[in-house]
Amino acid sequence: MTDGENRSRGAAAAGGYTAAVEIVRTGHVETIYKVALVVVLLVVIFNLGQALFFMMKDKDDDRRTVWALTRRIGLSLVLIGMVILGIWMGWLHPHGVSP
Repeated sequence: MTDGENRSRGAAAAGGYTAAVEIVRTGHVETIYKVALVVVLLVVIFNLGQALFFMMKDKDDDRRTVWALTRRIGLSLVLIGMVILGIWMGWLHPHGVSP
């Protein structure tokens, strides 16, 4: 092994060129996480609309309305948890809030 090989392995082990790869991976995680948040938000809004539809359509039976609202509440809790996790992990950056 030559001295040049030792230096290149040392740079890689010390985070030389691999540090940039880690930054790119983190950027992809942030983007995917934000897309997942938007998808969950859209599903919450869909369930709210579904509950409204069932409330107007089913005059006698409220089971489907209650299930749609229950799903909406559960998904809203998941969404709030995802936002808290995203801020804690550094994937989301709230504006105007000082930590």
